[in-house]
Amino acid sequence: MTAHLPSRSLEGLSVRSGGTVRTVRALPEETAVALVYNGSTQAVMMASPQDLEEFAVGFSLTEGIVATPAEIESLEIEEHEGGIEARMWIAEERAEALGVRRRAMAGPVGCGLCGIDSIDQAVRPVVPVPASAVRITADDINAAVEALRGAQILHDRTRAVHAAGFWQGGRLAFVREDVGRHNALDKLAGAIARAGVDGSRGAIVLTSRISLEMVQKTAAVGAPVLVAVSAPTAHAVRLADTSGITLAANARGDGFDVFTHPNRVDPGEQSDVA
Repeated sequence: MTAHLPSRSLEGLSVRSGGTVRTVRALPEETAVALVYNGSTQAVMMASPQDLEEFAVGFSLTEGIVATPAEIESLEIEEHEGGIEARMWIAEERAEALGVRRRAMAGPVGCGLCGIDSIDQAVRPVVPVPASAVRITADDINAAVEALRGAQILHDRTRAVHAAGFWQGGRLAFVREDVGRHNALDKLAGAIARAGVDGSRGAIVLTSRISLEMVQKTAAVGAPVLVAVSAPTAHAVRLADTSGITLAANARGDGFDVFTHPNRVDPGEQSDVA
């Protein structure tokens, strides 16, 4: 059986103005990962084949399939020649609820909504993040973006994956990477939940743009602050506003734009994110 590695080195030709040379470059893998609940496949996503237990837990939480990791009674990762299965067993009432919004098709890495069969499912309402006294400084936001850039091991190797990090206590407590930006955030959500960390006590930092679903997943984590290096969509801003999430985007290390709930952003040097 072929090992499922996060990246592989492949030969190619590099064509530049100075000529053509043979090169060997590391490229990220994308593998079909089936999320199976009580024997039925709910989703097949193309993902980086690493941190898959966290991916399974995070996807289950951010998609509302379970409310807590404890509702996943068992979880095992099974590798096959053509892909990987994350097999989970959940309470029967939870399994029955999956029929309401069945996902049963492969989702391209650029689209986290593929497979949803109704508009209501795509724009489902979210529970507002818990009220908290969390505040984050401008220096924290700039430092978080810089720290995330330095923690992208797979990206440094391949230059072709996204990352999601959790900033807490003046540092990145967790970082997860994937070829898909939605997958990276799901893996992060799983890491936070499995560690028993309170998501409402920190900020999520992304290397990608902020779409509707990235806000939905952030709300599921309970994080009151969402930071990204790229711009948000208008719909994402509206959802962040109604969800009580402070959304800061276009963060490139020397500044950023705050679109919602700016009261959490402190221009001073101290932060209450702990």
